[in-house]
Amino acid sequence: MSLPKGLAEEVARNLVMVAQLIDEEPDKAYEYSRIALRLASRVAAVREAAGFAAYATQKYSEALAEFRAARRMSGGVELWPVMADCERGMGRPERALAMAGEPEVQKLDKAGQVEMRLVAAGARRDMDQLDAAIVTLQSPELASGAVHPWTARLRYAYADALLAAGRESEARDWFAKALEADKDGVTDASDRLAELDGVEFVDAFDDSDDEGVEGVEGAIDEDDDEDDVDGGVELRDGDLDDEIDEVDEVEDGDDR
Repeated sequence: MSLPKGLAEEVARNLVMVAQLIDEEPDKAYEYSRIALRLASRVAAVREAAGFAAYATQKYSEALAEFRAARRMSGGVELWPVMADCERGMGRPERALAMAGEPEVQKLDKAGQVEMRLVAAGARRDMDQLDAAIVTLQSPELASGAVHPWTARLRYAYADALLAAGRESEARDWFAKALEADKDGVTDASDRLAELDGVEFVDAFDDSDDEGVEGVEGAIDEDDDEDDVDGGVELRDGDLDDEIDEVDEVEDGDDR
């Protein structure tokens, strides 16, 4: 599939906006994705970007349709975990679990397999199968001391499942391990730890509280240790950037 140069540039500009806005202003990112989709609906990268934008705005049915289209065009399996998570979003956790057992999972790279495990555990929790969710997350990747981009989220999901099952002491340990691996702040493990430890934070800039300063001092004296990752799929940096690069490399031609 090729696009005329001017059209390719216009599509790329819209995909750039999707990438820039999807985390902070997903509704605006979605609008830009619709423009790109109208311009180049036969380009796999555009369908994938439209899927992520719909996913970010919780339009799960629409996202799934776009991901399926992108997969048909590209032939890859990378979107399998997020497609399964769309099934969860549509209230069909049993379909997500079925996808977790399909041959496509074996074709995923390690990061993709971890994402699939997170989705499967989330589906178990959707079905009130807490013990099964915990077992699903128990894996060599969880036990490993190595830190990867997905390590913090995997540990966090395990801690959250343990806490939901009433295993508070174990949950605290795993929230601490998640925080240790979370160099980029992708989870709120520090807040969860503080909550478990009974630590309260005081707003030092609350002018309405005459005792605000004293409250801050009291908080400092206390122990300062420190959807919600529930087994879902996170949008990773680089996904949309790769799609933009793909459109930029399109040669002159007809969109046919």
